[in-house]
Amino acid sequence: MVIDVHYHPAFIKEVCGDEELAERRRNDMAYYKTGVAEVERIKERMKSSGVDRCFLLPHDYSTVSGDRISNEEMKDLVELGEGMFYGFASVDPEQEDAGEKLEHAFRELNLSGLKLHPSKQGFYPNDKKMYGLYDICVKYNRPILFHAGFTWQPGTLAKYSHPLNFEEVALDFPELRFCLAHMGFPWVKETAMMILKYPNVYADTSALYFDSAYEFYEYLFKQELGYGWLDRSLRHKVMFGSNMPRFEEMRMLAALKRLGLREETVELITEDNALVFLGEREQAWLG
Repeated sequence: MVIDVHYHPAFIKEVCGDEELAERRRNDMAYYKTGVAEVERIKERMKSSGVDRCFLLPHDYSTVSGDRISNEEMKDLVELGEGMFYGFASVDPEQEDAGEKLEHAFRELNLSGLKLHPSKQGFYPNDKKMYGLYDICVKYNRPILFHAGFTWQPGTLAKYSHPLNFEEVALDFPELRFCLAHMGFPWVKETAMMILKYPNVYADTSALYFDSAYEFYEYLFKQELGYGWLDRSLRHKVMFGSNMPRFEEMRMLAALKRLGLREETVELITEDNALVFLGEREQAWLG
Protein backbone atom coordinates (compact mmCIF):
# COMPACT_ATOMS: atom_id res chain seq x y z
CA MET A 1 0.00 0.00 0.00
CA VAL A 2 1.18 3.54 -0.81
CA ILE A 3 0.05 6.50 1.31
CA ASP A 4 0.56 10.07 0.10
CA VAL A 5 0.68 12.20 3.26
CA HIS A 6 0.51 15.59 1.54
CA TYR A 7 -2.53 16.24 -0.67
CA HIS A 8 -4.36 19.58 -0.71
CA PRO A 9 -8.15 19.42 -1.28
CA ALA A 10 -8.52 23.14 -2.07
CA PHE A 11 -9.52 22.46 -5.69
CA ILE A 12 -11.76 19.46 -5.18
CA LYS A 13 -15.10 20.51 -6.61
CA GLU A 14 -17.11 19.37 -3.61
CA VAL A 15 -15.33 22.02 -1.46
CA CYS A 16 -14.63 24.51 -4.27
CA GLY A 17 -17.96 24.81 -5.97
CA ASP A 18 -17.61 27.93 -8.10
CA GLU A 19 -15.02 29.51 -10.36
CA GLU A 20 -14.82 32.73 -8.33
CA LEU A 21 -13.65 30.80 -5.26
CA ALA A 22 -11.26 28.73 -7.37
CA GLU A 23 -9.68 31.88 -8.81
CA ARG A 24 -9.32 33.41 -5.34
CA ARG A 25 -7.52 30.30 -4.16
CA ARG A 26 -5.26 30.19 -7.20
CA ASN A 27 -4.06 33.72 -6.49
CA ASP A 28 -3.97 33.45 -2.70
CA MET A 29 -2.20 30.08 -2.61
CA ALA A 30 -0.03 30.42 -5.77
CA TYR A 31 -1.73 27.56 -7.60
CA TYR A 32 -2.10 29.72 -10.68
CA LYS A 33 -3.05 27.14 -13.32
CA THR A 34 -4.80 24.55 -11.18
CA GLY A 35 -8.15 23.26 -12.36
CA VAL A 36 -11.07 22.01 -10.30
CA ALA A 37 -11.78 18.26 -10.20
CA GLU A 38 -14.48 16.13 -8.62
CA VAL A 39 -13.70 13.57 -5.93
CA GLU A 40 -14.19 10.67 -8.33
CA ARG A 41 -11.55 12.15 -10.65
CA ILE A 42 -9.13 12.49 -7.72
CA LYS A 43 -9.66 8.84 -6.79
CA GLU A 44 -9.06 7.76 -10.39
CA ARG A 45 -5.87 9.82 -10.53
CA MET A 46 -4.57 8.30 -7.31
CA LYS A 47 -5.21 4.77 -8.55
CA SER A 48 -3.48 5.42 -11.86
CA SER A 49 -0.47 6.84 -9.99
CA GLY A 50 -0.15 3.85 -7.67
CA VAL A 51 -1.36 5.72 -4.58
CA ASP A 52 -3.88 3.87 -2.41
CA ARG A 53 -4.65 6.47 0.26
CA CYS A 54 -3.80 10.08 1.03
CA PHE A 55 -3.92 12.67 3.80
CA LEU A 56 -6.25 15.49 2.78
CA LEU A 57 -4.84 18.71 4.27
CA PRO A 58 -7.33 21.59 4.42
CA HIS A 59 -6.67 25.22 5.29
CA ASP A 60 -8.29 27.79 7.58
CA TYR A 61 -7.08 31.23 6.56
CA SER A 62 -10.10 33.03 8.01
CA THR A 63 -8.06 35.85 9.53
CA VAL A 64 -5.60 36.42 6.69
CA SER A 65 -7.90 35.99 3.67
CA GLY A 66 -11.35 34.92 4.80
CA ASP A 67 -11.02 31.53 3.12
CA ARG A 68 -11.23 28.12 4.69
CA ILE A 69 -12.30 24.53 4.15
CA SER A 70 -14.46 23.63 7.13
CA ASN A 71 -13.92 20.53 9.19
CA GLU A 72 -17.46 19.46 8.36
CA GLU A 73 -16.56 19.61 4.65
CA MET A 74 -13.53 17.44 5.39
CA LYS A 75 -15.76 14.86 7.06
CA ASP A 76 -17.91 14.80 3.91
CA LEU A 77 -14.84 14.29 1.70
CA VAL A 78 -13.69 11.38 3.85
CA GLU A 79 -17.07 9.71 3.36
CA LEU A 80 -16.94 10.30 -0.40
CA GLY A 81 -13.44 8.82 -0.47
CA GLU A 82 -14.72 5.41 0.62
CA GLY A 83 -11.58 4.57 2.58
CA MET A 84 -9.05 6.37 0.35
CA PHE A 85 -8.85 9.60 2.37
CA TYR A 86 -7.54 10.43 5.82
CA GLY A 87 -9.18 13.77 6.54
CA PHE A 88 -7.26 16.28 8.64
CA ALA A 89 -8.72 19.26 10.46
CA SER A 90 -7.60 22.86 10.28
CA VAL A 91 -8.29 25.80 12.57
CA ASP A 92 -7.34 29.47 12.63
CA PRO A 93 -5.14 29.99 15.73
CA GLU A 94 -6.22 33.64 15.89
CA GLN A 95 -9.85 32.75 16.54
CA GLU A 96 -10.99 32.41 20.15
CA ASP A 97 -12.93 29.23 19.45
CA ALA A 98 -10.04 27.44 17.68
CA GLY A 99 -9.69 24.93 20.51
CA GLU A 100 -13.42 24.26 20.60
CA LYS A 101 -13.47 23.67 16.84
CA LEU A 102 -10.52 21.30 17.07
CA GLU A 103 -12.13 19.29 19.87
CA HIS A 104 -15.28 18.99 17.73
CA ALA A 105 -13.23 17.89 14.72
CA PHE A 106 -11.63 15.05 16.68
CA ARG A 107 -14.50 14.05 18.98
CA GLU A 108 -17.55 14.34 16.71
CA LEU A 109 -16.10 14.31 13.20
CA ASN A 110 -13.34 11.76 13.90
CA LEU A 111 -10.78 13.56 11.73
CA SER A 112 -7.31 12.07 11.69
CA GLY A 113 -5.02 14.98 12.56
CA LEU A 114 -4.42 18.73 12.35
CA LYS A 115 -2.87 20.78 9.52
CA LEU A 116 -1.25 24.13 10.34
CA HIS A 117 0.71 26.61 8.19
CA PRO A 118 2.83 28.92 10.39
CA SER A 119 4.00 31.13 7.51
CA LYS A 120 0.52 31.68 6.10
CA GLN A 121 -1.31 31.90 9.42
CA GLY A 122 1.39 34.11 10.93
CA PHE A 123 2.55 32.36 14.09
CA TYR A 124 5.72 30.85 15.49
CA PRO A 125 5.09 27.20 16.35
CA ASN A 126 6.85 27.62 19.71
CA ASP A 127 4.56 30.50 20.70
CA LYS A 128 2.87 29.53 23.96
CA LYS A 129 -0.50 30.63 22.55
CA MET A 130 -0.37 27.50 20.38
CA TYR A 131 0.13 25.12 23.29
CA GLY A 132 -3.59 24.72 23.97
CA LEU A 133 -4.08 23.27 20.50
CA TYR A 134 -1.15 20.93 20.99
CA ASP A 135 -2.66 19.75 24.29
CA ILE A 136 -5.87 18.83 22.45
CA CYS A 137 -3.92 16.82 19.89
CA VAL A 138 -2.17 14.91 22.67
CA LYS A 139 -5.49 14.34 24.44
CA TYR A 140 -7.00 12.71 21.33
CA ASN A 141 -3.74 11.11 20.14
CA ARG A 142 -3.85 13.03 16.86
CA PRO A 143 -0.73 14.20 14.96
CA ILE A 144 -0.04 17.59 13.39
CA LEU A 145 1.31 18.17 9.91
CA PHE A 146 3.02 21.58 9.83
CA HIS A 147 4.11 23.43 6.75
CA ALA A 148 7.87 23.89 7.19
CA GLY A 149 10.45 25.84 5.21
CA PHE A 150 9.94 27.80 2.01
CA THR A 151 6.51 28.58 0.57
CA TRP A 152 5.42 30.17 -2.71
CA GLN A 153 2.27 31.64 -1.24
CA PRO A 154 2.22 35.46 -1.43
CA GLY A 155 2.34 37.44 1.79
CA THR A 156 4.11 34.71 3.73
CA LEU A 157 7.30 34.87 5.78
CA ALA A 158 9.59 31.85 5.86
CA LYS A 159 10.94 32.84 9.28
CA TYR A 160 7.86 31.38 10.97
CA SER A 161 8.47 27.95 9.44
CA HIS A 162 12.19 27.44 10.03
CA PRO A 163 12.66 23.87 11.34
CA LEU A 164 14.47 25.04 14.49
CA ASN A 165 11.33 26.92 15.59
CA PHE A 166 9.75 23.51 16.21
CA GLU A 167 12.40 22.21 18.61
CA GLU A 168 10.76 23.57 21.75
CA VAL A 169 7.47 21.97 20.66
CA ALA A 170 9.21 18.61 20.26
CA LEU A 171 10.79 18.98 23.71
CA ASP A 172 7.69 20.26 25.52
CA PHE A 173 5.31 17.75 23.91
CA PRO A 174 7.15 14.42 23.63
CA GLU A 175 3.86 12.56 23.08
CA LEU A 176 2.83 14.81 20.18
CA ARG A 177 3.72 13.38 16.79
CA PHE A 178 4.25 16.06 14.19
CA CYS A 179 5.61 16.31 10.67
CA LEU A 180 7.83 19.00 9.17
CA ALA A 181 6.50 19.04 5.62
CA HIS A 182 8.63 19.54 2.52
CA MET A 183 11.74 18.33 4.41
CA GLY A 184 11.84 21.91 5.69
CA PHE A 185 13.46 22.92 2.38
CA PRO A 186 15.87 24.69 2.03
CA TRP A 187 16.81 23.90 5.66
CA VAL A 188 17.12 20.19 4.95
CA LYS A 189 20.00 19.48 7.34
CA GLU A 190 18.22 21.22 10.18
CA THR A 191 15.17 19.07 9.44
CA ALA A 192 17.34 15.96 9.43
CA MET A 193 18.69 16.94 12.85
CA MET A 194 15.16 17.38 14.19
CA ILE A 195 13.81 14.06 13.01
CA LEU A 196 16.98 12.24 14.06
CA LYS A 197 17.02 13.75 17.56
CA TYR A 198 13.31 13.63 18.46
CA PRO A 199 11.33 10.36 18.19
CA ASN A 200 8.05 12.27 17.79
CA VAL A 201 9.16 14.39 14.80
CA TYR A 202 8.74 13.31 11.17
CA ALA A 203 9.22 14.86 7.73
CA ASP A 204 7.75 14.26 4.29
CA THR A 205 9.15 14.22 0.75
CA SER A 206 6.88 16.92 -0.71
CA ALA A 207 9.87 19.19 -1.33
CA LEU A 208 10.26 21.68 -4.14
CA TYR A 209 11.67 20.12 -7.28
CA PHE A 210 12.93 21.41 -10.59
CA ASP A 211 11.52 20.06 -13.86
CA SER A 212 12.71 16.58 -12.82
CA ALA A 213 11.50 14.98 -9.60
CA TYR A 214 14.27 12.37 -9.76
CA GLU A 215 17.08 14.92 -10.19
CA PHE A 216 15.81 16.90 -7.24
CA TYR A 217 15.44 13.85 -5.00
CA GLU A 218 18.93 12.80 -6.03
CA TYR A 219 20.22 16.24 -5.04
CA LEU A 220 18.25 16.27 -1.80
CA PHE A 221 18.95 12.77 -0.54
CA LYS A 222 22.31 11.97 -2.13
CA GLN A 223 24.12 15.32 -2.24
CA GLU A 224 22.58 17.64 0.35
CA LEU A 225 22.29 14.92 3.00
CA GLY A 226 24.31 12.02 1.65
CA TYR A 227 22.92 8.68 0.58
CA GLY A 228 23.24 6.90 3.91
CA TRP A 229 21.08 9.39 5.81
CA LEU A 230 17.78 8.36 4.25
CA ASP A 231 18.52 4.67 3.79
CA ARG A 232 19.89 4.20 7.31
CA SER A 233 19.44 6.93 9.90
CA LEU A 234 16.16 8.55 8.77
CA ARG A 235 14.31 5.64 7.23
CA HIS A 236 11.74 5.42 10.02
CA LYS A 237 11.03 9.15 10.11
CA VAL A 238 10.37 10.22 6.49
CA MET A 239 7.00 9.78 4.75
CA PHE A 240 6.08 9.98 1.09
CA GLY A 241 4.24 13.20 0.23
CA SER A 242 3.58 14.76 -3.16
CA ASN A 243 2.15 18.21 -2.36
CA MET A 244 -0.65 17.58 -4.86
CA PRO A 245 -2.07 19.34 -6.76
CA ARG A 246 1.09 21.41 -7.03
CA PHE A 247 3.19 18.42 -8.08
CA GLU A 248 2.38 15.05 -9.58
CA GLU A 249 2.41 12.09 -7.24
CA MET A 250 3.07 9.81 -10.21
CA ARG A 251 6.45 11.41 -10.96
CA MET A 252 7.47 11.77 -7.33
CA LEU A 253 6.68 8.17 -6.44
CA ALA A 254 8.61 6.90 -9.47
CA ALA A 255 11.55 9.16 -8.56
CA LEU A 256 11.64 7.88 -4.99
CA LYS A 257 11.76 4.29 -6.20
CA ARG A 258 14.67 5.11 -8.55
CA LEU A 259 16.98 6.30 -5.77
CA GLY A 260 18.35 2.83 -5.11
CA LEU A 261 17.04 2.59 -1.56
CA ARG A 262 16.58 -0.78 0.06
CA GLU A 263 13.12 -2.26 -0.54
CA GLU A 264 12.30 -2.17 3.16
CA THR A 265 13.23 1.54 3.27
CA VAL A 266 10.82 2.31 0.43
CA GLU A 267 8.09 0.38 2.24
CA LEU A 268 8.69 2.39 5.41
CA ILE A 269 8.56 5.71 3.53
CA THR A 270 5.50 4.87 1.44
CA GLU A 271 3.37 3.10 4.05
CA ASP A 272 4.60 2.05 7.49
CA ASN A 273 5.81 5.43 8.74
CA ALA A 274 2.51 7.09 7.85
CA LEU A 275 0.56 4.49 9.82
CA VAL A 276 2.83 4.98 12.84
CA PHE A 277 2.42 8.75 12.47
CA LEU A 278 -1.37 8.35 12.51
CA GLY A 279 -1.17 6.17 15.60
CA GLU A 280 -2.43 3.06 13.81
CA ARG A 281 0.84 1.14 14.34
CA GLU A 282 3.40 1.00 17.11
CA GLN A 283 6.87 2.52 16.77
CA ALA A 284 8.50 -0.91 16.79
CA TRP A 285 11.94 0.44 15.90
CA LEU A 286 12.17 2.23 19.27
CA GLY A 287 11.88 -1.04 21.18
